[in-house]
Amino acid sequence: MKVLAIDTAAELCAACVYDAGAGRERGRSVRDIGKGHAEALIPVMASALAAAGCDYPDLGAIAVAVGPGSFTGVRIGVAAARGLALALDIPATGVTTLAALAREARGAYPARACLSVLDAKRGELYVALYDAAGGEIEAPMIADAARTAALARAHDAVLTGSGAGLVAEAAGGPLLEIAGEGRTADIAAYAACAVDAGFSGQKPKPVYLRGADARPASGFALPRREE
Repeated sequence: MKVLAIDTAAELCAACVYDAGAGRERGRSVRDIGKGHAEALIPVMASALAAAGCDYPDLGAIAVAVGPGSFTGVRIGVAAARGLALALDIPATGVTTLAALAREARGAYPARACLSVLDAKRGELYVALYDAAGGEIEAPMIADAARTAALARAHDAVLTGSGAGLVAEAAGGPLLEIAGEGRTADIAAYAACAVDAGFSGQKPKPVYLRGADARPASGFALPRREE
């Protein structure tokens, strides 16, 4: 089965075609664009399909990054995945950025627990802990650096993600090991996570953990004039 994985949760706009049976990637397209995912995603997916030598009807499933990450970017990716799944009548599943980061880190540290940490700003971190087999020990949550450092020490976990340096600094003493400090994982990690988890048929939905920074204005409605 061929799986199309897409990621718009951070600065990258990425897609790859992954052969689930062979356990390897067939083709990819990755652009570091910062913003503008809505305009770039369709061409990126088309390039990945072309690199893999296939087209949309050849796909058997969709995998998509569901965050935490950019509020708008995550929504764009999830909407695209759900639309494609509906149009092609194939399943789609969501993979958190934290799970994909841990999957990528296990390639270098296969016998260690992985603590995925994303810098959420405002002194907060998005955190999730996974065992050496990829099982979830602590579900995605918000925590501060001190609590996250204690969690890493308790499980002898390798750190990965954009907040890894903050946690290592908060730990003091011997530095905790860091596998990487990216805001998202390699696109193939999302595909591999989805294949490992299977496709349950549940529609992917965003994982934000925290509300959007921008909120609709309130209190500006004009009073209704009585006739």
